[in-house]
Amino acid sequence: MKYKLIIDKEAEEEIVAIVHAPSSLTQQIEDLVFRHSGTDSLLGYREDEMRRLALQDIECITVLDRKVVAIDAHGTHYRLQDRLRDLEAVLPSYFIRINKSTLANEHRIVRFDAAFSGGVDAVFRCGYRDYVSRRCFADIRRRYEGL
Repeated sequence: MKYKLIIDKEAEEEIVAIVHAPSSLTQQIEDLVFRHSGTDSLLGYREDEMRRLALQDIECITVLDRKVVAIDAHGTHYRLQDRLRDLEAVLPSYFIRINKSTLANEHRIVRFDAAFSGGVDAVFRCGYRDYVSRRCFADIRRRYEGL
């Protein structure tokens, strides 16, 4: 493994890591970068309350009643201002798409259950369940087989 640090006050800061496969080290680097850059949380709104939600405490981000909602570890729903596709671009790699309208924190998924209809549901620590589309499940399966 090679390590290179270039200090240049004129250049825009960026971190590039070229790896063969994701690992615990890449996850730690990603968490460190997000914490340092101040993007390790999102602002969530609930009734008259505004709260900073730590990314690691968010179970999933989904669309309910045409509103983007973050569900935390206690199952509480917080409305978000951003669109789902905009969030997908900036969230860490442990947020994975499980269907057209949901991004899931893969660290908070307890298991995948086979549904009666033949589909698959993701079950989160807080008890929330959401279906996993066939295409997304194939991507998730490939991701886990690569580990």
